[in-house]
Amino acid sequence: MRLSALIVWLLVLMTAVYAQGSAPSEEKEVLVNGVTDSTVFGIGNSVRITGTVKQGAMSFGGDVIVEGDVEGDVASIGGNVIQLAGSRIGGDVIVLGGTYHATSPVERNPNAKTIMYAGYQQELRDMMRNPTGIFTPRWTPSYLGTRFLVVLFWFIVSLALTAAMPGTISRGVARLQLSSLRVATIGLIGVVVAFFLVLLSLRIMPEPISALIGLLALLLLIVASVFGRVILYAATGRWLQRKYVSIGRNSEAVALLLGTSFWVLLTSLPYVWPFMAVFILIISFGLALTARYRVSWKSV
Repeated sequence: MRLSALIVWLLVLMTAVYAQGSAPSEEKEVLVNGVTDSTVFGIGNSVRITGTVKQGAMSFGGDVIVEGDVEGDVASIGGNVIQLAGSRIGGDVIVLGGTYHATSPVERNPNAKTIMYAGYQQELRDMMRNPTGIFTPRWTPSYLGTRFLVVLFWFIVSLALTAAMPGTISRGVARLQLSSLRVATIGLIGVVVAFFLVLLSLRIMPEPISALIGLLALLLLIVASVFGRVILYAATGRWLQRKYVSIGRNSEAVALLLGTSFWVLLTSLPYVWPFMAVFILIISFGLALTARYRVSWKSV
């Protein structure tokens, strides 16, 4: 009953937060006429240039419409770059999450480049217009289906690793239960040291060696994340079994399902999930770095 009440409380909290969402804002446009010596920016709106811009123009979450003259680069993230007839762009055109349209005749620098990636336009537009939206994912059917698939994926991975390395997982669970604070401290130090060592190697090492170090660090991150997640899910599931769930009390599969569902739910909460993701990363690194040690620490 207490577990059910906890889940209901979390769902009510998420519903209350998402119910505060505001209606979509109207399309705004910044008009630039005359002569502008500086770079023109549009944050959350489109930019229409009818005059002359001496440097460049860029829009975050909107379109850049060029009717006049831009001597520098023109860029848009989450929008389009539209060059109308009779206009001129002297620099490069860079578009992320949109397209570049040109109505002939237009003038372009023959040495300029056009860089365009047209995927995820609406997502990038929404993120540029509302950066905090990344912390509050919308509860759409597709999002709920994705979270269900995440639970299923990590449950299968956890079952496979537990079957393949039962002793290692059990020692990791015991180590986490007896000395979670020490594991977290070692994980935090390991993450910080690894981050700065990779940055240092990229700056001072030759390119092939720095690339190898970067690949090894990425491999360590992936292995530690998978290994630590499974141990964390198993430990959480066993704790939930002891405290709240009487069905399948001795079942390893039930414990893994409970732990996986609990942490996926926490990483789905608005504004909370970034902290949960960082916490999982730190614990995972700590468990990976202490995997060779037997459980001999005192409880912390």
